[in-house]
Amino acid sequence: MGCRFLNRKFVMLTICFALAFIIHSCKTKNELIIEKSGAQLWGENCGRCHNTPDPTTYTDEKWETVAMHMKVRANISSKEIVLIKEFLKSANGD
Repeated sequence: MGCRFLNRKFVMLTICFALAFIIHSCKTKNELIIEKSGAQLWGENCGRCHNTPDPTTYTDEKWETVAMHMKVRANISSKEIVLIKEFLKSANGD
């Protein structure tokens, strides 16, 4: 009888750990976006439709304008565009 109890307890603990792992692994789109760098997002989003310009192509001020335009045009989230702008501004040396 004691062995059956331990087997049930082991099975229940295994199921609980498996469920906890699955729940923890399920992240929302926004949580996944936060984990990506601005450089990754820039490459993934901007390279889909056209060649990505060199970050030194535009000034910080011009990147602001380009970013706002492309945020709407490419349906880029606010969090993504902030990371992309930070990358472009840090990489352009302005």
